[in-house]
Amino acid sequence: MTSSTDLAALLCSRLCHDMLSPVGALNNGLELLADERDPEMRARCLELLEQSAQTTAMKLKFFRLAFGAAGGFGEQVPVEEPKELIAGLASGNARVSLDWALEVNSLSKPAVKILLNLAAVGLESLVRGGTLLVGAERSDGATEIVIRAEGPKIAFDESIGRALAGQLPESELTGRTAPAHMIHLLASENGGELRSARAGEMLVLGAALPPVPGMIG
Repeated sequence: MTSSTDLAALLCSRLCHDMLSPVGALNNGLELLADERDPEMRARCLELLEQSAQTTAMKLKFFRLAFGAAGGFGEQVPVEEPKELIAGLASGNARVSLDWALEVNSLSKPAVKILLNLAAVGLESLVRGGTLLVGAERSDGATEIVIRAEGPKIAFDESIGRALAGQLPESELTGRTAPAHMIHLLASENGGELRSARAGEMLVLGAALPPVPGMIG
C-alpha cells in the first residue's frame, strides 16, 4: 500500500516536472539578458522574462490549491478562485477555449481540488486544441462536477482513468497518475465518486460528492 509519504513524493515529482519548463525559461532568459547589449533585444528578453515569471507564479498558485492545504481559505472556496487558476493554466495554449457552467458561488476544499485536477487532465487531453467545459452545480447540498474536453484528437492515458476509478495498483503509480489517485482517495474519503468516459473526440470527467454539513441548495 502506498504511504502518504510515497504519494507526497510522487506529487512533488509531478510538480517539479511541470515547473521545469517555465523556471528553465526564466534561467535561459536571464543568461541571454546578461550577454545582450542591443536595447531592442534586451527589451524583448525582459518581455519574455515577464511572461515566464507570470506562468511560473500561476502554476505555483494552481498546484498550491490543487495539491496543497489551501491555506488562507475557510471550508468553502469562492468559485472565482479555481476559475481564475484554470483560465491561467489554459492561457498558454491559444488553441484551447474555455466554457463555464459554474452554477455555484463556492465549493468545498475537496471539491476544488477535484475540480482543478480534473480540469488539468482535460486540458492535457486537448493536444490539438479544442474546447474545455468546466461545470459545477449543487442540488440538495450534493455537488456535481463535470469536465468535458472536446477536440480533433483526444489524448487520454488509460492509466489515469484507472487511477480515477481506484483501479490502478498503487505499485504502478507514477508522477503522472499520482494526482488522479490523490483525488480518488479524496472523493472516497468524502463519500463521493469519480467518473471518466471517452467517446470519439470527447472526454468527459465527473465527480459526485454528497452534501457538506451546513451547505444546502
